[in-house]
Amino acid sequence: MVNLIWLLMLVAGIVVAGLNGNIEIVTRAALEAAQNAVTLSFELIGLMAMWLGLLKIAEEAGIVSLLAKILRPLTNYLFPEIPRNHPATGSIIMNLSANILGLGNAATPFGLKAMQEMQSLNKKPDEATPAMCTFLALNTGCFTLIPATIIGVRAAANSTDPAIVVGPTIIATGFSMIMAIIFDRLFRRIYNGRRG
Repeated sequence: MVNLIWLLMLVAGIVVAGLNGNIEIVTRAALEAAQNAVTLSFELIGLMAMWLGLLKIAEEAGIVSLLAKILRPLTNYLFPEIPRNHPATGSIIMNLSANILGLGNAATPFGLKAMQEMQSLNKKPDEATPAMCTFLALNTGCFTLIPATIIGVRAAANSTDPAIVVGPTIIATGFSMIMAIIFDRLFRRIYNGRRG
C-alpha cells in the first residue's frame, strides 16, 4: 500500500510539473536527491563502521556480556514461556543490548534469529506467541543509551552539536520501553482472560 502511495505521489508530481511546463525540475530534483542520498550514505557508513567497531571492542572487553547478565533477569521475567538457556533468550539479550547501545543495524540479525528461535517453540506456527509479541513491543520501544544512528545523521547534516539528542533520547526511549512493558502485560491479561 505504501508503494502505491509513493507511486501516485511521484506520478502526480511529474504530471503537475509537465502541465506547468517545468518538467526539467523533476529531472533536477531526482538527480539532486540521488546525489544527496549517496553522500549521506557514505557519511553514515563511516559513522556506523566506527560505532560497530566500538561495539566489537565493547564485546571483546566484556561490556556486552555484562549488559547481557544485567538483562537476563529481566528477560526471564518478561519471557516466562521460553525455557531457561534456550537460544532464543541469548538472541533476545543480544538484540536488546545492541538496541540499548543505539546500534539498530547490528540488532537486526539478532532480532531475526530471536524470532526464528521463538518460532521453533511455537505450537501454532501461523500465529504469533505471547513471547513474540512481547519481543516485538520491546524491540520497537527499546531504551537507547547512545543513539548512534541519529547522531550520525545529525553529524552528516553538519549539526553544530550532533550529540545534544542523547539526553532527550534516553528520556523518550526509557518512557517508551516502560509503556511497552505495561501495555504488553495488560494485553497478555486480556488475551489470557479471553482464552480462560
